[in-house]
Amino acid sequence: MADSFSKNLIGRSCYKKIYLSNILKIKKMKNNRTINVIKRFILFILLGSLIVSCKKDDLTGNGFDNAPIDYHQAAATQFITAGETNFAYRVLGNKAGIPLVMISALGNSMDDWDPAITNGLAQQYKVIIFDIQGVGSSSGATPNNIPDMANGVVKFINALGYTKVNLLGFSMGSFITEQIALTSPDLVNKIILTGTGPKGADGLSNLPNILATTVGLTPEQIFLASFFASSDESQHAGKLAYERIQKRRVNRDAPVSNESATAGLYAVLGWAQPNPDALNELKNITKPVLIAQGENDFLVPVINATNMSNNLPNARLIVYHDAGHGAIYQYHDEFIKAAVEFLSK
Repeated sequence: MADSFSKNLIGRSCYKKIYLSNILKIKKMKNNRTINVIKRFILFILLGSLIVSCKKDDLTGNGFDNAPIDYHQAAATQFITAGETNFAYRVLGNKAGIPLVMISALGNSMDDWDPAITNGLAQQYKVIIFDIQGVGSSSGATPNNIPDMANGVVKFINALGYTKVNLLGFSMGSFITEQIALTSPDLVNKIILTGTGPKGADGLSNLPNILATTVGLTPEQIFLASFFASSDESQHAGKLAYERIQKRRVNRDAPVSNESATAGLYAVLGWAQPNPDALNELKNITKPVLIAQGENDFLVPVINATNMSNNLPNARLIVYHDAGHGAIYQYHDEFIKAAVEFLSK
């Protein structure tokens, strides 16, 4: 974010090993205004992962208590090598059948998922959460483009021994999911997308400028402003989600590095480049797709989800009222019900 905000964060113990001055080494961009926007965006990404990686002794949130079994807190971190990457992952639940692999958003690690979502799904399905290449506890370098990210995810799934999986992708994870559905369709059973858009998504290229408006906000305020609508109801739901995400205290994932966040940014902006054939390309994805989007998502506007649902041959769209990019965190009970119904058919 802004330099004054950076100085304030450097003084906190959970940020002291992160040298924000090194975040901003983007050499190929010549326009100073663009560079400044990218600087703020990279810092936003790092904050998004760090706010859930810092241990807070004074946290008094109620956490997630609806699920009979709290898989999210108890799941052990495991590792498996695929290609040149040692992937970190966790298995939630022990149900038989086709597993559900969840692919995280930009700058997010395994611990950035809302336990209301992971636990809710793990009551009915075996859920696998993981870090893509170079993110969190996974080794290697994070690719700077969606196709290479997708290739890495496919290798990870193959290394686990699965020949068929369900995929749930959030934000950048949804872009990766779309790519896998296009290039490795035989691996995919069903697809759930949220905070999503096609290649060349409307408004996505303006993402850094939008996020620059969060200058001067605290980490919690950034989370609330970026993932939830401005209404009191949505903001309250966001605060509960914020507490739930921080609940895991033991064996938390490593924070996202500067290099990984920068690569992820380039991947998203690459996906945002205009593509006149993008919607026609979606017609090649014939697997069942459930799209869940917030009507007030200003990071990836809801028009993108509408356009996708109109071009995917077998898609269902749910638009959540008074909700933003993190709509499924706000409407977690409704989303879990819809997702389980969709996957069980």
